[in-house]
Amino acid sequence: MAENTDVPVLFVEADCLAKAWEEAVGRLYREGCRVATSYDKPGDAASIEATMTYIVTKPLCEPMIHLCFPGGPADLEEYSMEVCEGIKDHWQRDINDPDDERWEYTYHARMFAYDVPGVPEPIDQFEIVARRLAGIDNPKQTFKRSNQISLWKPWQDPGWASPPCLQRIWFRILPGTDGKPYLNMNVHFRSRDAYDAAFMNSFAFIRLMKMMRDRVVELNPSLDLRLGRYVDHSDSFHIYGAKLDEFKQRFLGGIESRSWERRTASYSGGWHDMMEESRPAILEKVKNYDAEHPRM
Repeated sequence: MAENTDVPVLFVEADCLAKAWEEAVGRLYREGCRVATSYDKPGDAASIEATMTYIVTKPLCEPMIHLCFPGGPADLEEYSMEVCEGIKDHWQRDINDPDDERWEYTYHARMFAYDVPGVPEPIDQFEIVARRLAGIDNPKQTFKRSNQISLWKPWQDPGWASPPCLQRIWFRILPGTDGKPYLNMNVHFRSRDAYDAAFMNSFAFIRLMKMMRDRVVELNPSLDLRLGRYVDHSDSFHIYGAKLDEFKQRFLGGIESRSWERRTASYSGGWHDMMEESRPAILEKVKNYDAEHPRM
C-alpha cells in the first residue's frame, strides 16, 4: 500500500461492469494510500484512497452484476430510479429555509432540471445534449466536444456539508471500425465511496447512457447509434476505515471463496426481472415516506 504522500493514480479496463468494478476496488485496496477524512470517528482506521479511472469497453456486456456489492436487486433498482427517473427529486430542501433538513440535491434534478438564480425555468441539460447529439438544430453539433452535463453549482455547493460527488458527464459520438456511430460517455466524480456506492453509481449511469442513446435515436431515427465505451473517473476513490471490516468480509471474502461465476450474475438473465418486480414496492415506499413526512 502506498505511503501517504501523493495520491496514487490507478487505471483499470474490462469488458463488463462487474469485472471493472471488482478490479478497481481490488487495486484500490492493494495500492491506495492511507488518509484521514472529516468523517472519521475516534478509533476508526484511516481510509484507503486513490485517483481511479476504470473503463467498461462494452457497457451492456454480461455479467453486469457483481454479488459482492452491498445491496440486492431492489436496492439497485431504487437507486437507478432515483438517478434516471427522479423518483425522489421532491425530497430536495428549500435552500431559503435554514430549518429544512431534506436532501441538498439529487443527480436527476441537476441533470434534468438544473435551476440557476435569475433564470426563470430550470434547464433540462439531458434534453439539450440529446438534441445536439441528434443534430436537430445543427448537424455539426453531433460530433462537438462540448456535449456535456454539469452538476456543480459554484454559488452554493462549496458551502454545503454534502455537495454533489458527481461533477459532470461528457458525451462523444465517433464512428467505429464498422462505420457505425458509437456513443461514448465519461462520468467524473470528485469523491466516491468505492465499496458502498461505486457499483450502483456505475450501473445507474450505464442505464442513463442507454437512455441518452435511445433519446438521440428517437430524435433522429436515421442515426444508427450504438453504445461505445463507458469511462468512470474519481478524483478520490476510497474505502472508509470504518467499513474495512465489512469490506474484508463481504468483498475480499466473497472473491476468495467464490468462483467468478458464483460471485457475479447476469442482469438480462434474472436480475432484470427481479428489479422490475421490485418497482411497485419502491414507489409505494416513497409514497409512504411522503405521507409520514408531509413537508415532502
